[in-house]
Amino acid sequence: MKLMDIKAKISEGTVPERAPRVNIQSSSHEKLLNVIDDLRSQGISRFIDLPQIIVCGDQSSGKSSVLEAVSGVQFPTKDALCTRFATELILRRNTEITSIATIVPDANRPDHEKTRLLAFKRDKSIFENFGAVLDEAGKEMGLEGTTKVFSSDVLRIELSGPEQPHLTLVDLPGLFHAASKAQTDADAEAVRSLVTGYMKKSRSIVLAVVSAKNDYNNQIVTKYARDFDPDGKRTLGVITKPDELPAGSDSEKQYFELAENKDVHFRLGWHVLKNRKYDERGFDTAERDKSETEFFNKGIWTSLSPAQLGIGSLRPRLSRVLQGQILSELPNLISDVQSGIKDCEGRLERLGTSRGTILEQRMHLHSISEAFTTLVKNAVDGHYEDYYFGGVATDTDYHKRIRAFTTNMLEQFATSIRSRGHKYEIIDDQSKVQVKTVPYTITRQARLEQVRKLVRNNRGKELSYFCKEENVTMLFRDQCSPWKGLVEACADKIFDAVKDAILLVLAATSDPSTKDGILSSIINPALDNIKSQFDTATQQTLKQHNSNHPITYNHYLTENIQKARAEHNEEHVAKKLKTYFGKDPLSNDAQLGVVSLDTNRLLKHLSASTEADMALFACSEALHVMQAYYKVHNNPFHYIPTIHMLY
Repeated sequence: MKLMDIKAKISEGTVPERAPRVNIQSSSHEKLLNVIDDLRSQGISRFIDLPQIIVCGDQSSGKSSVLEAVSGVQFPTKDALCTRFATELILRRNTEITSIATIVPDANRPDHEKTRLLAFKRDKSIFENFGAVLDEAGKEMGLEGTTKVFSSDVLRIELSGPEQPHLTLVDLPGLFHAASKAQTDADAEAVRSLVTGYMKKSRSIVLAVVSAKNDYNNQIVTKYARDFDPDGKRTLGVITKPDELPAGSDSEKQYFELAENKDVHFRLGWHVLKNRKYDERGFDTAERDKSETEFFNKGIWTSLSPAQLGIGSLRPRLSRVLQGQILSELPNLISDVQSGIKDCEGRLERLGTSRGTILEQRMHLHSISEAFTTLVKNAVDGHYEDYYFGGVATDTDYHKRIRAFTTNMLEQFATSIRSRGHKYEIIDDQSKVQVKTVPYTITRQARLEQVRKLVRNNRGKELSYFCKEENVTMLFRDQCSPWKGLVEACADKIFDAVKDAILLVLAATSDPSTKDGILSSIINPALDNIKSQFDTATQQTLKQHNSNHPITYNHYLTENIQKARAEHNEEHVAKKLKTYFGKDPLSNDAQLGVVSLDTNRLLKHLSASTEADMALFACSEALHVMQAYYKVHNNPFHYIPTIHMLY
């Protein structure tokens, strides 16, 4: 159905919120029901709940007998024969008797199957042999000769005649609890899912059928009704087979109280019907109604209101209930349909012009490509004037600005390299040492002991305790070991940011179906290839610092080494002076006074050194060189490939 047709039908069915109720057998009532039925036949109920009466009950609850009494069509008495799919029963009053059966395919069926099912049409034998029509419909739905037990297609039965009420019912499969030879546990779950799917729709009137032959507390339909309609606002209970209850028994009294709405309370109340017994199976409609009237004219049931008894009062009662539901829901229904139409029109607009030919498809893709390229280039270059980029208040708009996003991320990375890029930080205060997070704090003495072990275990042909290049290399690799995790984490964040930005641009420049095709066929394969190259470049950048020997022509290297030596010598000389004078001569309260200095003795004391001191000096020298090399080599922007590599 076209959008304009739907709009027209909604307009035809528009009723003011406070409109008076129309006569339930009038043309206005029929017109109102037809609008809803036409919308349902076009599959609108897939998107919007439509007012309807759904007939639910356990197997053998007498549900089929209720439908037969309402419609005059003889339903098969065995539930398994007729409840393998939902049946929509459309009853209309007319001077002529007509009948037609069609199938409404499930929306998820392939187009060729929909075409085949839509061709199904039976306009004869419905009144005479409804069971045969059900069998033929089930065969068309694929329920014969396969493991498929239930179908999500709907059989649509339209009946008209002078005795028919204006009414639409949806008959659902009967609920059952235990598996048998004919029905499995999986079948029970399939029925439960189908029935509860209808019951949970807020605009559905639930006609809950219970059999007086069984305790109603054991009939699960009442539980589901209370689960999905806890306040009982849209449930009408129907009690069948009351003649099976022994007159004057407690069970009869219990069901009578149920009919009075004293036990399980429903706002719409309860209704009682007498089904045909086995020996009454040959009764026609008139004989069936006469037998029912005679039963309700005696015993405890005479105390109930006639409006709650028999098929004669149930037909108009159901019509009024459905009419009331439609009228109460119509304003919201119209609003929902109009909102859905607006959404659909928006989606159609986003789809753009027709592209049925190859040339039209190419032109469509070309226009998407141009818009996509322009926005991506602007995002990379940092030009955010286009309306697409919006403001800066939301995270989504920020992620569209890929240049700003990645620049800020690289600044954060630079801070991380400076603050957490080195493994060890040498301190003097032993009390502040911590080894839980990088950088680990360590005293100079403890670090020199570690270096001493490395130097001792890595001796070669060099003279003892001379600084060896390999020692500096190993110390540098150890010191910059946190680089790998920081660099890889930053690289992953940049790639993810670029991917998110591309997806946002693609969503803004193409419709969902085209977007999915471009994404799976072009974007994702290209991104996978770029990610591989990006990871390779990142690892190569790390490798040149971790695999090669340390080399630099930065003049700050020697300057930093000399500074480190000078600081170390100052500490060394200060210690010598302290031992010579007995106190620290550099402290503010030293007060050495005027003393006679033996310069030769002082010189010998300052220059005195042991073999152990020579080893310590060599270790310090290696540590000084490594720290100086790390300092001049720690430029964080060298370790991330340029962002333009991703485009």
